[in-house]
Amino acid sequence: MAIIDEILDIVNEEDIVIGQKRRSEIYQQGAVNFRVVNAFLINSWGEIWIPRRSSHKKIFPLCLDVSMGGHVETGESYEDAFQRELKEELNLELKHVNYQLMGYLTPYKHHVSAFMKVYEISTDITPDYNRDDFIESSWLKPQILFEQIQSGEPAKSDLPKLIYHFYLSE
Repeated sequence: MAIIDEILDIVNEEDIVIGQKRRSEIYQQGAVNFRVVNAFLINSWGEIWIPRRSSHKKIFPLCLDVSMGGHVETGESYEDAFQRELKEELNLELKHVNYQLMGYLTPYKHHVSAFMKVYEISTDITPDYNRDDFIESSWLKPQILFEQIQSGEPAKSDLPKLIYHFYLSE
């Protein structure tokens, strides 16, 4: 399996592109001035589809993750990255899913890892996910998921923040 060191756009505090860097450099520097997309699959029972990352992932191996997530590569819009990642990770075509933009978060205001757009996809079907990205998955109510993470279940750092922000805070 080849590890791709993508070139990502670097943005200023207003999310305006000011340069580019390799993904590895951004993570080595602990930078937050880049873009990502995340999505949650939610079923008609109010459960969120949550996958577990594979063991070979460079960051957060074997941790619970958002239903779909990825970097916005140089020259891409958030929407382009959403469409690409949806196909790569979940084998879903954007034109065939019922989705909505849930929100736009920034590291400076929301204390997340990057500038991000978060989407929600309504479906009762477990996706045919990429087995290279994820090793297992389950449908969980937001409160149960949040409690599992609070009890020590390993999770990607933004996951509890996003679950709380979009599903548990009133």
